[in-house]
Amino acid sequence: MTLSRSEREFHRKMGAQCFNDAWSLLEDRNRDDEGDRRMLHLAHASRYHWGLVGGPKEEAIGDWQISRVYASIGEPDLALQFAESCLALCTKHELTEVLATAYEGMARAHGTAGRTRFAREFIQKARDALDACSVDADDRKVFLGQIRDTERKIG
Repeated sequence: MTLSRSEREFHRKMGAQCFNDAWSLLEDRNRDDEGDRRMLHLAHASRYHWGLVGGPKEEAIGDWQISRVYASIGEPDLALQFAESCLALCTKHELTEVLATAYEGMARAHGTAGRTRFAREFIQKARDALDACSVDADDRKVFLGQIRDTERKIG
């Protein structure tokens, strides 16, 4: 599908806006069932828009966010499905700057399913991938925060 410049800009804007709105809901500790549904729709919408105008990196990050949303609402099978997709995209396209996030997503999905041993193995892979990649200090802090949050959740 060929998109015009204005269509591409629209999809970029909507992809980013939906991602950010879904992220805000992920962080909302007082989110109710309606918030869960809205968060899920926003994450999928973001991934759709980025799928039209982004590349493998945006697609991987979108799949990671969807995985995280499913984990947060207690759907481990779907969380794992999207975490695996994120990891596959990172591996196929050598997205070393996203690999730590992919492993963190796998850890969170396994943790949600009660598979603590696998979750801990993927946490270690996330830490190793973060140590091996070259990201700026701000991104490193965000990635490390995600890893620590997942570690707390899996115990």
